[in-house]
This record gives sequence, structure tokens and C-alpha cells, in this order.
Amino acid sequence: MTGQDAVNSAKAFNEGVNYDGIVLTKLDGDARGGAALSIRSVVGKPIKFISNGEKLSDLEIFYPERLASRILGKGDIVSLVEKAQETIDDVEAKKLEEKLRKNKFDFDDFLKQIKVIKKMGSLSSIIGMIPGIGQQVKNINIDDKAFVKVEAIINSMTSEERSAPKILNGSRRKRIAKGSGTSVQDINRLIKQFNEMQKMIGQLSKKGSLFNNMKFN
Repeated sequence: MTGQDAVNSAKAFNEGVNYDGIVLTKLDGDARGGAALSIRSVVGKPIKFISNGEKLSDLEIFYPERLASRILGKGDIVSLVEKAQETIDDVEAKKLEEKLRKNKFDFDDFLKQIKVIKKMGSLSSIIGMIPGIGQQVKNINIDDKAFVKVEAIINSMTSEERSAPKILNGSRRKRIAKGSGTSVQDINRLIKQFNEMQKMIGQLSKKGSLFNNMKFN
């Protein structure tokens, strides 16, 4: 449904039912975002909730200024922080910080962070909240199914392999590919990305910049 279709549907539904408020779902495009800003004036009814999905857990209280910021490509860092606070466990966060300080981030930690991100919502909705990033990737198809492949690969590793990725030689990679229903190329790609992430974490840890804004209760 396009943005204009959403306005027309809201208007027709209001004439037949006379509802009190609006819930706007699948808010993942500029057209639908524009519709949100015009529905109030066309229908005369407030938007109560918005969502990038259709599950109850995806619902967010509607804040006009935050949506306007997203549409303008300025992100919505307040909503992003709120989602993170609702999702991230303080105890687990402290454990992760300690491992990051020692540069011991492994595939077990990586898997935990994927699960945290999935709880926060779709990748497209999260990226859209990051200032300066949303506009750059708005026309790129971001597939959340990529997480499924990564999880399958990591779950096909032994506990030793997850904690010590350096032992992942050719034969181990073939076994993991077979067990996860992926290819050796997929395994190589994930390991390369993971190694680059570890390198970046190590550099930031040495500078101390990774933990400057980390605060726990």
C-alpha cells in the first residue's frame, strides 16, 4: 500500500467506523512516512502507534518529531537508545564489556549480539534510526534472513571453534558448511568479517574510545 493509499483507507474507514486513533504499520519507506504526517490533517484523528512490522512487540508510541527526523535522514537516536535499554541485559552487557576490553570477543558473543539485534526489530528499522545512515541505505534491500544463515553457521561450530576461531582450518570449514546448509565461501566470508570486527575492536580498545560512553547501573 502506498502512502496515498494509506490516507485514502484511513479516510474511508473513519467514515464507516468513526475510530479514535490510528496505528500505522510497515513504516519502512518515505512514502508511508509522508502519509503519517498527512493523515492527521485529512482524517482529523491522531496516530497513536507506528510500527515497522505487524507484531505487537513491533509497536512504538508515535512521536511526530521523531518520525520527521527519520524522514529527513537525521535518524532517531532517542528511539534507538530506548529499544536498546529495553532489550539489553545489564549483567550480559557488563560481561561483554569485559571481554571487549581484553579483546576476547568470540563467536558466542557474536551470536548473542545477533539475538539482541533481532529482538530490537528489523535491520531496516534499526538502521533508519542511526543519524546519517538511514538516507544512505534507504534504497538498499536489507534482508533480515541473512541473520538466519549466520546463526546456522555459528550453531554448526563446536564450542571450541566458537571460542577460538583461529583453529577453523579447511576441513573444519567444510564440515560447518555441510552442517549449516551453506557453502565454504559463506564460512570464509563470515570469518573474514569476524576477523575484521575483532581487529577494529582491538584498535578501539587500545585507544579507550570504545568504552568512553559505556555506563551501567
